[in-house]
Amino acid sequence: MSSAQPSGVSDYRLAPPVMARFVGAYLILMAIVLVAVTVLVVALDLSADLLVLALGLGLLGLIGLSWWLRSRLVVVRLSEAGYRVRAIRAAGVTEARWTEVEDAVAATPQGFECVVLRLRDGRSTTIPVQLVAGDKDDFARDVRAHLQRAAR
Repeated sequence: MSSAQPSGVSDYRLAPPVMARFVGAYLILMAIVLVAVTVLVVALDLSADLLVLALGLGLLGLIGLSWWLRSRLVVVRLSEAGYRVRAIRAAGVTEARWTEVEDAVAATPQGFECVVLRLRDGRSTTIPVQLVAGDKDDFARDVRAHLQRAAR
């Protein structure tokens, strides 16, 4: 979802299904670490407190990751000056001013719906809309609105 701020900045966070994948991967990793710690505790006849400590640290890590994904990670920031994209591997250009953007178009590379910001120098930024929380049409309209305001 976008959180519009008074200065004309729109922040878009990670979509909940994508967050769930990150948390799921963390839980799998945490389970593997707990199994390894359990094997070490049994094999080396160590204190079971190490297992409790590993579990506690793992849970703290889970809480921290969940908080960061939900509250702190901004995937796309649209400001009056330009845009910035984070945590999207194949985005291309991750930051540019609106004056550098030639146009914004919808595309479906490899079957994924995207908003593509084509820059005047031939480069581009590709933002898969399923990674962005909120309605894809509202996101596209917000991008176009920022681009039109900058053109005035």
